[in-house]
Amino acid sequence: MPTTAFRVLQHLQSDANPAVLRELLAPFVGLESPRVSLHLAVVQEPYLGFILGGMKSVESRFSVQPVPPYRRVHAGDLILLKHPGGPVVGSFTVSSAWHYRLDPSTWQDLRVNFTASLCAQDGFWEARAQARFATLMLISDVLPLPPVDVPKHDRRGWVILSDRHRGGRLF
Repeated sequence: MPTTAFRVLQHLQSDANPAVLRELLAPFVGLESPRVSLHLAVVQEPYLGFILGGMKSVESRFSVQPVPPYRRVHAGDLILLKHPGGPVVGSFTVSSAWHYRLDPSTWQDLRVNFTASLCAQDGFWEARAQARFATLMLISDVLPLPPVDVPKHDRRGWVILSDRHRGGRLF
């Protein structure tokens, strides 16, 4: 059964007006007490296409420091997918989230168990070799959206827009 987030975002498919994003999500998320956490993830190609095309079933974030989404994303959260330097073009709901403090054994387990679902290509693991923390999210309810510009001018690849666990506000 589609989540409430999925149903709300389906409305965006018929209206590419950027103001619609905020208007539709505000009552759903709730400005005072969010019902889900809302995240903005910057995703590079080819991985963005893999998610929207249904080939990638797990999204990941690796970091040297314990920065979001580490221990800040949970099942039920809504992830907006943004092109680097471009618009939001899709979303998904997190079905499950796993957070790891990485050690040699954990690295091996991740490679064995998640390479296919991450669509990890040549150099994927090597590019993340210095990471000490990892967050993996099981993707569900993928929804392509018409391009919606969201003002973001920093280099963060992950932004928490609202946090139900910390009483955060939308935008």
